[in-house]
Amino acid sequence: MSGDQEQEYFADGMVEEIITALSRIRWLFVIARNSSFTYKGQAVDVKQVGRELGVRYVLEGSVRKAGGRVRITAQLIDATTGAHLWADRFDGSLQDVFELQDQVAVSVAGVIEPALQTAETARSARCPTTDLTADDLYLRAYAMYLSSSRQIPEALRLMEQAIARDPRYGSALAWAAVCCHRLLMDDRSEDREADRLKGADFARRALEVAGDDPAILANAALALAYFGEDIGAMMALVDRALALNPNYARGWLLSGVLRYWAGQSDIAIEHVEASLRLSPRARVGTSLVVIGGAHLRARRFDEAVPKLLLANQQDPSYPGPYRGRAACFAHMGRLDDAREMIRRLRTITPGVILDASFLRNAEHCELLLSGLRLAMGEGTRTCSAI
Repeated sequence: MSGDQEQEYFADGMVEEIITALSRIRWLFVIARNSSFTYKGQAVDVKQVGRELGVRYVLEGSVRKAGGRVRITAQLIDATTGAHLWADRFDGSLQDVFELQDQVAVSVAGVIEPALQTAETARSARCPTTDLTADDLYLRAYAMYLSSSRQIPEALRLMEQAIARDPRYGSALAWAAVCCHRLLMDDRSEDREADRLKGADFARRALEVAGDDPAILANAALALAYFGEDIGAMMALVDRALALNPNYARGWLLSGVLRYWAGQSDIAIEHVEASLRLSPRARVGTSLVVIGGAHLRARRFDEAVPKLLLANQQDPSYPGPYRGRAACFAHMGRLDDAREMIRRLRTITPGVILDASFLRNAEHCELLLSGLRLAMGEGTRTCSAI
């Protein structure tokens, strides 16, 4: 769309990089360069493009260069309706044009994928359901899970209904496993052992039908790691998901979570920050909990507290950040603030100190639990006593 012949070569290179990046998203069918370039220099009717190329979406945009700077604009359009789904602008320096092209391509692909997920969540599964009711149940449950941690019990109920209608619905199985993990972690389970066993079963069944679907692989790995499977094997499973799609933002987030649980604090922060770069519009609550928790484990309490505060502000019903802030304040000697966190936590859940065995590093586990006990005015015990 740039319309500047003097900059045509640059725009062409940029388009090709973006096409290549989008093609790495395995669940997308992406029209190759030669077909896309047939529309250069034409007044394009997006609906006509959709019909002629057999695509559901069109990405279009422009490139402008001036004074050593470059600006790229992009917008995603539904080719069946002409509706705009997403738009953004990218600015950078021409000092290293090839590095800039790579950055833009990865950014565009990383932002576009969640936008398409929102429009077609169920279509991302490698084994999509043919049952429209199961599909509807899954989409409703997925939206509930994302809205608030209080909604997770209802989200699990709907996921289980979807699975009952289609027992091989991979995405529903994986997300049901994640829901079970969150019920235990957030102390909303009415039967912890039953939910643990159920969640592990959902995750294993998801892996049986996952194929090369990165989302199913990563979500199942998260749940199984929480339920006690070998953490190294589960990190390898997430690494496989990221090899299949290096632009999978949630995959980088879950990789960070597992590194965090494994005691690799700095790597956890690095991977979560990669997720945030790929999906800057995503809800950041879980990301901030991981970053804040990693700073806590590294005894960087001053850096942990503001991250955990932001996580609580995004979802006040999420217990994890309150526990983290209470432990930080206790270790900092701010016992009044620590007690206030415990008070707020108890308005959400009766469970202040829960099983922390998902933290594989015993020293890190004890740091969290001893901080919570200090906040409650109790002595300290080690992780193995929980």
